[in-house]
Amino acid sequence: MTRRLQRFVWGLCFSLLMTGVQAMERISVAYPGPFNLSYLPLDLAPRIGADRAEGIELVVRHTAGGGLALQHLQRRNVDFAVAGVPAAMSARANGNDVVVIAAVNDLPLFMLMVRADLKGVVQRPRDLAGRVVGVNASALSAKTTSQQLAELLVQNDGLSPHRIRIVAAGQSWEEQSALIRSRYADAIVGDEPFVTRLVNRGEVFVLTSLANPADIARIPGAGFLHAALETRSDVLRNSPRRAEKMVAVLRRTLQWMARHSPEETVTALGIDDAEARAALIDALRRYPRAFSPDGAFSARQITETDRFYAVTEGRTRPLKLETMLDDRFVTRRP
Repeated sequence: MTRRLQRFVWGLCFSLLMTGVQAMERISVAYPGPFNLSYLPLDLAPRIGADRAEGIELVVRHTAGGGLALQHLQRRNVDFAVAGVPAAMSARANGNDVVVIAAVNDLPLFMLMVRADLKGVVQRPRDLAGRVVGVNASALSAKTTSQQLAELLVQNDGLSPHRIRIVAAGQSWEEQSALIRSRYADAIVGDEPFVTRLVNRGEVFVLTSLANPADIARIPGAGFLHAALETRSDVLRNSPRRAEKMVAVLRRTLQWMARHSPEETVTALGIDDAEARAALIDALRRYPRAFSPDGAFSARQITETDRFYAVTEGRTRPLKLETMLDDRFVTRRP
């Protein structure tokens, strides 16, 4: 091969490579995290190449709560968000353009954890009267799901939600653990695996858990659909292929998780901190039904979500989940 031909071949290869790189579509998604169990598939997707397999590059934007992720969606900073569906319903009822297009979770895993030094003082939700309760950060136009749950828990126990002081606790280990260690918050409606880490350190105890059948029985709609993939109607109208690819990335990741062990999942995430790894593996083992296997919507989840929303914000801003679902990219099941 002559030098001129060699240069031509190398130039052609480079040109084809650059064309492939340029053709990789970037799609952004906002969600709470990082390494929050409920939203873990979004952290995992780029690590296992689920986005590249669908011809896109996933650009993640972590937030301190689902309400803030939905705010990014409304401001067009991103075209997709993953947030609790009750929070998405709150946003929709307040006039925001939010459409739910795929399920991420199967069961919700919120827990009300209380500082360990208050054991014996706080024995039930109404004992939080006059105390500070941390929830995931809300936006002005959407109350976050954890705040809805916090208010429902105390209300069900005979205490007005106005008797507790709500503060933003974020949705990361750094934020939630800092609130507990500083004693700025007395309790947090928190997430795994952060609850497990704090329990193991002896810094909190769990007062109410959506993984406990006895607690679930006392909470209307406790089986609600928590994390789900959301977008806007203009994205579905003008760029349906983008939405289809985003759902395909999510489905591919959920199916990968169903085939791999908790240890393999955590290894793929590349978490170096030994304590964080152990807590996440433990949480994945204990909650095998944390995630949807395929992104499908179930009739059970829809019914439970409507019940939950009806007793939280539905009295003043009635809304049915079915009115904001678009299932063109996923299936339905009972």
